[in-house]
Amino acid sequence: MEIKNNLSNEIKRNLFEKIKEDVLPMRTLMSYYRCAIMEVETKFRVLNEEFSIEKEHNPIETIKSRLKSPESIIKKMESRNLPLTVSSIEENLFDIAGIRVICSFQNDIYLMAKYLLSQDDIQLLEIKDYIKQPKENGYRSLHLIVRVPIFLHKEKREVNVEVQFRTIAMDSWASLEHKIRYKKELDPETLDKISASLLECAHLSAELDEKMQNIHEQIAIK
Repeated sequence: MEIKNNLSNEIKRNLFEKIKEDVLPMRTLMSYYRCAIMEVETKFRVLNEEFSIEKEHNPIETIKSRLKSPESIIKKMESRNLPLTVSSIEENLFDIAGIRVICSFQNDIYLMAKYLLSQDDIQLLEIKDYIKQPKENGYRSLHLIVRVPIFLHKEKREVNVEVQFRTIAMDSWASLEHKIRYKKELDPETLDKISASLLECAHLSAELDEKMQNIHEQIAIK
């Protein structure tokens, strides 16, 4: 009986070590991305505070963040037939850490992006401007992939973060579009009608942003 218990304990220890070996690197990696989100969020909060004092204007309405779940990461890696290693994840996925900056006006988007990229510790990897060139469905946003350093107790690491800039109107449209389109399965005819309506709403949203920007500029001139 004692031999059996010792064997059982050894199996448990081996199993624990195996789980630790597989899980710990992923947990560590996710902590790096959380730290990177905090770094970039702080940069935007500092910029917003500075503008509120010097310009009497808060260009940022809201800052949202999200971190892909390990399950989502694994699924994406498998769909691309990529190895499930920490190094492979870091090299191939650029949207694990995400920050969404909701700005008051469209001009504020480009202003905040400009000041973020002017900081000497931020490296731009990719930019996609869906404001100047919206997607076919009407989606508008400015996307940046940046690399930011995080400072750990033993090292400095460079971590990728996706930053999305939207106005309030852009964000409302995108959120509602996602809820409507993916809430349930739709037949092709209904989906076409909804897509047409959503595209019309996107155009109206763009007109609203332009009008609000014009009003803001008129007030600023006075």
